[in-house]
Amino acid sequence: MNKYVERLYNGIVKENPTFILILGMCPTLAVTTSVSNGIGMGLSTTIVLVMSNFIISIMRNIIPDKVRIPAYIVIIASLVTIVEFLMKAYVPALSASLGLYIPLIVVNCIILGRAESYAAKNSPVLSIFDGIGMGLGFTIALTCISFFRELIGNGTVFGMNIMPAGYQPVAIFTRAPGAFLVLGGLITVLNAFNIKNNSSKKVEGCDGDCCHCSSACDNKKEEA
Repeated sequence: MNKYVERLYNGIVKENPTFILILGMCPTLAVTTSVSNGIGMGLSTTIVLVMSNFIISIMRNIIPDKVRIPAYIVIIASLVTIVEFLMKAYVPALSASLGLYIPLIVVNCIILGRAESYAAKNSPVLSIFDGIGMGLGFTIALTCISFFRELIGNGTVFGMNIMPAGYQPVAIFTRAPGAFLVLGGLITVLNAFNIKNNSSKKVEGCDGDCCHCSSACDNKKEEA
């Protein structure tokens, strides 16, 4: 797989920050009451991720090791401030809806984590793709969660009525417990899917007779 495509795949699927790494739970649980909020929060975080990864990667050989974390936070905070001002200028309704959670992107562990674990050790181009992948993974996760919460909790998607006229919204899904229920349900489905995929993998030339096989493959470990 091309290394740039691999960074995108890694962030969206293999190491999805919400469903796999379980990071950034504060905005995930708080702002996903509507699809527009989920997409807005995800894209805002993606912009900060991409730009912070790029800048930190460029400056990785300049920033002294002893002050790297404070330096990362200053860079991230500056980018978040720019994004916040742009949102207030061009999408004021979305900015007001997300409220305090836009400034709190500064302390989102996804951004600082990618800066420390990837951008500070890799080239600017790869770091950009890593930021795009992680940002898209976060955006997709928030969109999925907010879709189910808005649909079940309000009977709408993007504010438009979707459910039949007689549908009674389940109000708990618009509150904190609903966020946990949807997140837990989606993680359960994804885990079940992964288990199913893993259990079907076989070593080349395997005949399925694990009892008389000398290979130390994953299937044999599972049988044990």
